[in-house]
Amino acid sequence: MKITIREEGKYPVPGEGVGVFFEDLNYSLDGGLYAEMLENRNFEAKDVRGERDRFTIENDGSYGWTPTVEGVALKIKWDRPLFIENPHYLRLTVQKAGEGVKNKAYDGIYLQKGMGYTVSFYARSYDYRKKLLVGVFDGGKAVLAKKVRLRADGNWHRYEFHLKSRTELDRASFEVRMTEAGAIHLDCFSMMPDNAVKGIFRRDLAELVRDLKPKFVRFPGGCVVEGNTLENRYLWKRSVGQKERRRHNWNRWAVHGACAENNFRTPFSHYGQTLGVGFYEYFLLCECLGAKPLPVVGMGIACQFMSSECVPVDDPKFEVFIQDALDLVEFANGGADTVWGKVRAEMGHPKPFGLEYIGVGNEQWEENGNEFYKRFELFEKRIHEKYPSLKIIGTVGPTVDTPTHRSAWEWTKENLAKNPDFVYASDEHFYVSPEWLYSHAAMYDGYPSNCRVYAGEYAAHAAGPDGTIPNGPQANVWEGALAEAAFMTGMERNSDVVVMSSYAPLFGRLGYSQWSPDLIWFDGKRSFATVNYYVQQLFSIYTGNVVLNTEAEGGLFASATELEGLVYVKVVNPSDKEAEAEFEGDFDFGELTRIIRMAGDPAVYNTADEPERLVPEDVAPASPRSLTLPPHSFHVLIFHK
Repeated sequence: MKITIREEGKYPVPGEGVGVFFEDLNYSLDGGLYAEMLENRNFEAKDVRGERDRFTIENDGSYGWTPTVEGVALKIKWDRPLFIENPHYLRLTVQKAGEGVKNKAYDGIYLQKGMGYTVSFYARSYDYRKKLLVGVFDGGKAVLAKKVRLRADGNWHRYEFHLKSRTELDRASFEVRMTEAGAIHLDCFSMMPDNAVKGIFRRDLAELVRDLKPKFVRFPGGCVVEGNTLENRYLWKRSVGQKERRRHNWNRWAVHGACAENNFRTPFSHYGQTLGVGFYEYFLLCECLGAKPLPVVGMGIACQFMSSECVPVDDPKFEVFIQDALDLVEFANGGADTVWGKVRAEMGHPKPFGLEYIGVGNEQWEENGNEFYKRFELFEKRIHEKYPSLKIIGTVGPTVDTPTHRSAWEWTKENLAKNPDFVYASDEHFYVSPEWLYSHAAMYDGYPSNCRVYAGEYAAHAAGPDGTIPNGPQANVWEGALAEAAFMTGMERNSDVVVMSSYAPLFGRLGYSQWSPDLIWFDGKRSFATVNYYVQQLFSIYTGNVVLNTEAEGGLFASATELEGLVYVKVVNPSDKEAEAEFEGDFDFGELTRIIRMAGDPAVYNTADEPERLVPEDVAPASPRSLTLPPHSFHVLIFHK
C-alpha cells in the first residue's frame, strides 16, 4: 500500500496546533491539579440538587468534617466571620482532652516519605488557652502533627507550621484534637506539599500536562463558564486576590446525571469550587508550561442544556458581561497603572502575561430568542474596538453537522466576508463513536480555508460490552485512541483550517468522575496517562512547521509535516490485518531513521496498577522507505533528509 508525500501544495502551519483544555470536571481542580490536600477546607460546601431550571442549593458547611468520637459537637456558624466573602466557620466543642474533628480529604491523606508539608489554619478562642494537636493521624495515632497554643483574645489568628514525613502512608486522616475540654472557632485550613509547582499545582499532574508539550491551555471550561444558572457562572473577578476571600461557588457538575431515579441528587452533590486556583493561577500555569493562555468568558447565557436563563442584550445588566471580558484583557495585559493590571501586579506578576486569545462563549447556539448571534457581534465589536489585535475564538455550538451547527457557520461566514478578523477560529465540539471518527477523517478537506476551526472538545466514546460508555479508565480503550489518531491525521493535513485542537476532558479522579473517557487519571497517591494521552503527545511533539500533501491507500490514514530537514509521517492502520506500506514522493524526503509505534488489542487500556499496558515504543527501521504495519497500530515515522 502506497503512502505518497508531495511538496506540491505544501504550506506553512498557521496556527498553534495541539493544546489542552482544562475544565473543573471529575474533581480535576479541587482534589486534583490544585495541590491543596483538604476537602471543604473553609466550611463553605453547598449541597445542590435538581434539574434544568430547578436547582436547590443548601449550605452544608460541615460536609467532609466528622467528630473523632461521639459527643464532640460540630456547629457551623456565620456571625462575626473571618471573611465576609466566605462567612461560614466551625465551632468545635469537646468534653474531654484528645477529642476533636477530622477531615474527609477525598479518599484520605497520602504522605510521601521525606516530603515536607505546610499546614495552616485560622482559629478564634475566647477562653480556651490550651494547645491543639493538628495534623495527620493513622489509627488514632499522630504520625505528622504539631501542638499549637491558641491566643485567647476573642480575635481570629492564623497559625502555620511545617513538618517532614518520615514514613509513607496512604488514606490517613487529617485531624484537629483539643488537649483539654472547651470550645473554639476554626476556619480556612490548608495542607500543601513542598513539591507543589509554584506552591500551587500538584506536581505529578502538572508534569504530565507539561510532557504533552501543549501549545495553549483553554480554561476554565466548558459548561463551568456558563453555569447552571447565571449566578452559578464562573466569575473570574471573584477568582483573583487573596485566596481566603475568593467566594466559594458550587460546581455545575454537582448535578450532572441528576434524575428522578436518584431523587435529583448525585453522589457528587457537594462538588464545589474554592477558587484556590483562579485566573491568576491559570495564567501562571500557562507560563510554567510555555503555553499560550486561552481564557473563555460567558456571554450572559447560562448552560443551554441546564437552563433557559439569559440576560437580554437590551438589558443594562448585559454590559456587565462585556465589561468583564474587557477587564480580563486588562488584567492579563495591562500595565500596573491600570485598574486590573494593578491587581495582577499586586498579586506578584508586574509583567503582563501577553494574552493573545480570548474565547467568547461555550457551546452556545441561537434558540428561544436568546439572540446569540447579536450578542456575540456586540462582544466582538467592543473587544476589537479596544484591543484590535486580540484573536477571538467563537463558537458554533455543541455538535457538528446539525442544523444549529450549519446555521452558525453560515452566520460566521457572512460576518467573515464583511470583517476577516471577526473571529480567529470557531470552536467545534464532538464526542462521537470511533466509527464516526474514521468515517469523518476527511471532514475538514471540504472546509473553506477562511473558516478556521478550533476543535476545542472531542474524544472517541467507545461503548463497553453492555453497549454503554464505562465511567472510569476502562473507557480509555485503544479502540477509541486509534480512531482519534486517524481523525487527527485529517486535522493535521488540514492545519490551515484546524488551527487549534484539544482533547477533552483532561483529568479524571478515580471514583469521582462524572464524565469518561479522560486523558489523565489519578487518585490521592498516583496518576497515570491513558493511551489517548500518548496519541495526543505524539501529535504535539512530532509535528513540523510545514504541512506536506499526503495520500494513503488501502484504508490507511496518514499525514506528514516537515521541520528543518526532518519529515514526520503519521500512519494509522485500523485493520485487524497487517499492512505493507511503501513511501514515495515528488521530492527526496530522506531515509527512515526512527519509528515510534503504538499497537495492541483494541480493548486494552492503562490502569493505575498497570499504567504501561500500552505506551509508545521505539522500533528499529528495517528499510529506508517501507514498513510493515501491525494490526490496530499507530506509527510516527521520522525521515531525515
